[in-house]
Amino acid sequence: MEYDVLVIGAGSAGLSAALTLGRCRRRVLLADGGAPRNAPSGAVHNFLTRDGVRPAKLLELGRAQLAPYPTVSVQELKISELKKLASGFRATGTTSQGHAWSGTARRVLLATGVDDVLPPLPGFRELWGSGVLHCPYCHGYEVRDQPLAVFGRGKTAVGLALLLTNWSSDIVVVTDGPGHLTAYGRQRLRQHHIGLRQEPVAGLVGGPDGLLRCVEFTDGNYLERKALFLHAPQEQRSSLAADLGAKLNGKGAVWVDKNSQTSIPGLYAAGDTTPGQQQALIAAAEGNKAAICLNEALTKEQVSSAG
Repeated sequence: MEYDVLVIGAGSAGLSAALTLGRCRRRVLLADGGAPRNAPSGAVHNFLTRDGVRPAKLLELGRAQLAPYPTVSVQELKISELKKLASGFRATGTTSQGHAWSGTARRVLLATGVDDVLPPLPGFRELWGSGVLHCPYCHGYEVRDQPLAVFGRGKTAVGLALLLTNWSSDIVVVTDGPGHLTAYGRQRLRQHHIGLRQEPVAGLVGGPDGLLRCVEFTDGNYLERKALFLHAPQEQRSSLAADLGAKLNGKGAVWVDKNSQTSIPGLYAAGDTTPGQQQALIAAAEGNKAAICLNEALTKEQVSSAG
């Protein structure tokens, strides 16, 4: 095998795993497949010592800290296929120049993350990361005490709206048609003075500052808001785990055991690829944990064969 571990994905989880494995003197290839999910965001928050840093800067710092470790290499690679071998995996893909690439590794760590599936309405994609936001913990403080909207339906929208009451007292749930709210859900909204608009939405209108100005309805009316939050559906950025037959949960996330290993022996996963809360700091911690588990598994294999 050319590498001990192939880490696919160079966001917070992948960089953290590569750092830990480098410190374990493992031969590591970090395959950087492109911009991370949070690239459109103005800043990363809740990351100890790096609160407010731009996403690109965080990754730049992470890559720079891999430089002292000679067993770690970083390449711009898009891995398109993994094949299980008797003693590891063969990966194939393309370089940033479009050249074919192939390599082998004893273990693989997937840190490829997810993509958010935004509503196909004008303004959502254009304002994503600035006026259209997904996480109050990431962005709530920056829009505190401002008029906010929550886009969605059912208990998901109600739950998100209630969560936001700690940041703003002016919240309106926008359902884009029938909201499918239960009587109890409507009651909770009224109790907390949260508005409800069920008219079909035409799109979002932004200002020159890149922030949201208003929600436009198909009847021509407007709802002025400074930001809109939603829990968008997600899909895996990579099908590598599914292609190998790895177990997924009901939401499409890659299942892992307590040691960060998927249902495919030797295939690990960390970060937003796996179930659970999604934060850059959490992804970094999961990458670190997966790397420790990987190193211990490799060490056990080595000492067993030597004995």
